[in-house]
Amino acid sequence: MTKNLMIVESPAKAKTIEKFLGKDFTVKSCYGHIRDLPKGNNAIDIDNDYTPQYVVSSEKTDVVKELKTLASQAEEVWLATDEDREGEAISWHLCEVLGLDEDSTKRIVFHEITKKAILKAVDNPRNINKNLVNAQQARRVLDRLVGFELSPILWRKISRSSSLSAGRVQSVAVRLVVERERDIRNFEAGTYFKVSAIFKVKDAKGKIVHLKAELPKKFKTEPEAEAFLNKCIEAIYTIEDIKVKPAKKSPTAPFTTSTLQQDASRKLGFSVARTMRVAQKLYEAGKITYMRTDSTYLSETARANAYQTIKSNYGEEYLQPREFKSKSKTAQEAHEAIRPTYFEQSEAGSTADEKKLYSLIWKRTLASQMSDARLERTTATVGISKTDEKLVAKGEVLKFDGFLKLYRESVDEEEQQEDAGMLPPLHIGQVLDLKEMTATQRFQRPPARYNEATLVKKLEELGIGRPSTYAPTISTIQKRNYAVKENREGKKRDYIVWTLTGPEETPKANDLSKVVAQENTGVAKNKLFPTDMGMLVNDFLVEHFSDVLNYGFTAQIEKQFDEIAGGHKQWNNMIDSFYKPFHQTVEHTMETATKVTGERILGEDPKTGKVIKARLGRFGPMVQLGEMPPEGEDGPKPKYASIIPPLALETISLEEALELFKLPRVVGEFEGEVMKASEGRFGPYILHIKKFYSLKKEQHPLTITAEEAIQLIKDKREADAKKLIKTFPENPDIQILNGRWGPYIKAPNKNVKIPKEKKENPETLTYEEVKELVDNAPEKKGRGKRATKKTTTAKKTTTATAKKTATKKTTTKKSPKK
Repeated sequence: MTKNLMIVESPAKAKTIEKFLGKDFTVKSCYGHIRDLPKGNNAIDIDNDYTPQYVVSSEKTDVVKELKTLASQAEEVWLATDEDREGEAISWHLCEVLGLDEDSTKRIVFHEITKKAILKAVDNPRNINKNLVNAQQARRVLDRLVGFELSPILWRKISRSSSLSAGRVQSVAVRLVVERERDIRNFEAGTYFKVSAIFKVKDAKGKIVHLKAELPKKFKTEPEAEAFLNKCIEAIYTIEDIKVKPAKKSPTAPFTTSTLQQDASRKLGFSVARTMRVAQKLYEAGKITYMRTDSTYLSETARANAYQTIKSNYGEEYLQPREFKSKSKTAQEAHEAIRPTYFEQSEAGSTADEKKLYSLIWKRTLASQMSDARLERTTATVGISKTDEKLVAKGEVLKFDGFLKLYRESVDEEEQQEDAGMLPPLHIGQVLDLKEMTATQRFQRPPARYNEATLVKKLEELGIGRPSTYAPTISTIQKRNYAVKENREGKKRDYIVWTLTGPEETPKANDLSKVVAQENTGVAKNKLFPTDMGMLVNDFLVEHFSDVLNYGFTAQIEKQFDEIAGGHKQWNNMIDSFYKPFHQTVEHTMETATKVTGERILGEDPKTGKVIKARLGRFGPMVQLGEMPPEGEDGPKPKYASIIPPLALETISLEEALELFKLPRVVGEFEGEVMKASEGRFGPYILHIKKFYSLKKEQHPLTITAEEAIQLIKDKREADAKKLIKTFPENPDIQILNGRWGPYIKAPNKNVKIPKEKKENPETLTYEEVKELVDNAPEKKGRGKRATKKTTTAKKTTTATAKKTATKKTTTKKSPKK
């Protein structure tokens, strides 16, 4: 019989905690949420104060059964789920499902999984905080209402695809990505000319080195820049002033969830989801504190341990104690920052990812308690004898590295600046020897596209979402294909450079010349781009549900959740004040909104004179040549072509559309057979001997060469050969392949499972055995049938259906609407 049963969310966390407790404790995992809202429309009883109808999922039945048995045998039950609102809700659900008495059940919380923290928590149990539970419940109910009422409208007004969905936070995130993309598209880059000079001077050892100086003034036009360089021909350049100032750099605060995601993205190349997955492993192993937090606070014990480690590793002069206050006005509960549990461990983790992330957290936390870096910044002013304009040279010397010895914070690309180097010895009155002076054309930069981390940063700045919602939000908008994370090569752009050579340069001294150079612009790495569907859905929601998509309104909802968590607001009342006007808008939109197609007339086909337009089709964005003949009449049908990224529904031109109609395109021949490039429902491909080979992301059917297509075919054949286990001469269309989940049989229109007893040796299967398995396996459902079913369902969607979405009407009460 168990004396004490402690329940946590994960097996890893249970294993770590059990090591700290004696034989009187049994620690078990509930594997996350043990119950949730059902997937159907009866999840929330609107007529009964928005009461959620929770259900235990089928995969948790055995878990619940085991926990019930253990709980009935235990003298005391301890709930040790995470300390945030979601963790509090899991504990409450455990009480409800296991039939535990909330007053006698002990709830404990801790910031870190260490023996000291666990034993302290056991000594200070409390009851479940219903305010925190209600705040989480309000978020869950509100998000379900919004999602289940908006999604059917999108299916009816935009696309019958059930992959479309809308959500309170995800839709705002999509709006940010869409608006940033339009800002970039509409940006008109102004040009200017930047002047810089390179002088030859001697360093302390008498060696000739280069000194770079720049003109603070920017010239708006090329003639102005050229005229300035003309003035400088045979000019004398003299050091007129030298100023030396002390400066310092201070470390940043320890990590919050948001800043950890940003720095892991910039320094390690981790996605937001990957960062949180790795951090979860480190937390459950007892290596770091809880990873969902918006607090920068470090406990006194943690600071004391950090001080000791700094003094031991680097010396007393590197220690500078600090306390950081959270910048977030809506910070949840009194969490700590993300930090190591044991500062003496400079390395931790069982995988490469865990080791990298732990090192980042360890360095950032220690650096926050280290001394400022001390610098000396020098500014030298260079006079020009033939003009009143001055050149300026800047440099800096690191006098004491301080926290920089351990950690340097990275910045986003829009904040990057060129580092100032160290200046050679200079003195006032020194005449400089000009090597060259250039006036280079530069272009104003458009706003930077979001990557995952900078989008999280923006959401945090706007007060939208919380530490626990950032990663799921970013993942959802990509899974729904509203945004894609891509690398794009950019485009070549010409720019002008005027160069004036110095008087001692050979072969041409004091020569002024002009060249046109090229640079790559618009290069994107792991940036978020809105899809055409994402832009259409966003525009529809902004037009019809401006409140839900309003940044300030969404942030205000988050504040109301905080008020519920603090016990200052009733969660049912908060939901009611939002839902009633929202539901009226849903009904009005379902009745009055027109279907969205994104249609744009691009022009006429020069050969046929037929109209070419871009629009949203059944399988995505496309261009259409010609119109359907009137009903009941015969005539040529329109010609269609899919719009292939980076082309977009909103920006595609007539010329680009005409190119798409050239598909399928003959690329060349291989093995005596023609290779054709084209675009299909599942993306661009090469067709060769009745087989399809998908193009790589960076390849395009209009530009792929014969050599690239041949290599694509060879690579695919090589990969398939590794998967192939067995073929049958009796029927070459039936094969045994090795797939992601193990061996299986591939047959026309179906993939067939191999029985467990045969999986270890699938090559022993005979043709007769395989044919029997294939004949008895069900046919793969055709996409046409599914589409028809969805179409029928969509036609049946009425205003009444939308009204009942995500609700359960009771028989004893009537809706206020009725």
